[in-house]
Amino acid sequence: MSHESCNLTADEALERLREGNARYLNASHAQGDVSPQLRQSTFREGQHPYAIVLACSDSRVIPEVIFSAGIGELFVIRVAGNVVDRHQLGSIEYAEDHLGCNLVVVLGHTGCGAVDAAMHHEPYGTVKFITDEIADAIGNETDEAAACLANVAHSVRRIEESRKVRTDEAEHGLRVIGALYQTDTGEVQFLE
Repeated sequence: MSHESCNLTADEALERLREGNARYLNASHAQGDVSPQLRQSTFREGQHPYAIVLACSDSRVIPEVIFSAGIGELFVIRVAGNVVDRHQLGSIEYAEDHLGCNLVVVLGHTGCGAVDAAMHHEPYGTVKFITDEIADAIGNETDEAAACLANVAHSVRRIEESRKVRTDEAEHGLRVIGALYQTDTGEVQFLE
């Protein structure tokens, strides 16, 4: 991966994610570059991801694999239910400001256990912090698919609202979008 990654526009980064997901749909093995040469290159020259992906911690949702990405291509933040708090916001801000990423994708998925827990179970312990956030996002929604989409939209709004209007946004084309990963088929639906 070259330093060109961080210079992609949001539209170019989104197209690269789409192409990577298309390759993944027909793959039987992970396709990203994890070679020793790339490990050494990113060690010496640093990381230059082309997109930020906020995804659920679900073990079936692996953004680097889903988008056929290798070392240094994606800046991935994973948290159950793809919820957003100050830790995730700080990570996103870092990747935007210091790594030059122009695209943030909130990647939810079908069959999300955190959404199910918020809809159907009495949460316990610190899990309640996550399910309360999701419950706020989905309101009285009873359809799980619609609830997953509402939860993604809520996280997108939280990210957008948290960011101060930056003078360079118009120039660089910074974008925050939602996406839904179909756990059964592997397809990603971008919610533009």
